[in-house]
Amino acid sequence: MRSPLPLLLTLLVAACTGRSPGSNLRDGKLAPCPATPNCVSTEATDDVHRMPPIPFADAPQQAQARMAAALRAEPRMRIVEERPGYLRAEARSLVFRFVDDIDVVIDADARLIRFRSASRLGRNDWGVNRARLARVSRRAQFLHSPPS
Repeated sequence: MRSPLPLLLTLLVAACTGRSPGSNLRDGKLAPCPATPNCVSTEATDDVHRMPPIPFADAPQQAQARMAAALRAEPRMRIVEERPGYLRAEARSLVFRFVDDIDVVIDADARLIRFRSASRLGRNDWGVNRARLARVSRRAQFLHSPPS
């Protein structure tokens, strides 16, 4: 009997390097996080998944440019979609190349940057999405220069 290991490895590599499932934005709302602890969102209501949105006082275009720059400063991050008021990015892990999907909404009415970051595969990310989005949030706020 042949070992199933080569087939499993092939499926794992295909799943990890596959194309993005697309936007997690529906009617202006970010998709809810799954019950698993590998997702964070500014729209979540539970402590496991919730992160605070980023307030902004400048123009929405400037806030979006700051957020894009903050995302691009992360290692192995690439923005795969950018349109007014919305960014979608992918972050890859260093060794196994697992993909995390990041959706960012620049909410001009509420003057908030809302986001969601979730692992494409697996159950637990050991806090990677939360730590990454905390860094991105700090960086986006640091890049802000208040209007004079």
